[in-house]
Amino acid sequence: MKTIFINEKDAVRDWYVLDAAEKPLGRVAAKVAYMLRGKHKVSFAPHQEMGDYIVIVNADKVAVTGNKASDKIYHHYTGFVGGLRSISFEKLIKRHPEDPLRIAIKGMLPKGHLGRKLLKNVKIYAGPSHPHGAQSPRALEL
Repeated sequence: MKTIFINEKDAVRDWYVLDAAEKPLGRVAAKVAYMLRGKHKVSFAPHQEMGDYIVIVNADKVAVTGNKASDKIYHHYTGFVGGLRSISFEKLIKRHPEDPLRIAIKGMLPKGHLGRKLLKNVKIYAGPSHPHGAQSPRALEL
């Protein structure tokens, strides 16, 4: 048998729109990472960018269960001595409504240049509207 590889330029890549309102953060992130990676396609190759483009709307209304809204803490380090910064989920969703989803999706993608390349194929918007109507995205369900 011969393995057939498709050139990245020849790959068929679709556009999907996902409404994240009242859906669990982890479920949305897992589905989006799976679609970005291209694992749902027959032509999947782990080293190639074969996935689709995903537009996420209503990212500010994503749901978390239990006390995660107040207890979940996001950390980042500034690079300076004593520069560990922390922010809770509810403060982060007010300040930057797209960031919790972006961070969750980034953690589920491969590390390195392929993961950074795949993360550019997801477009996250806090409200219900998006500027990608010309691509005629299809609805994606969880």
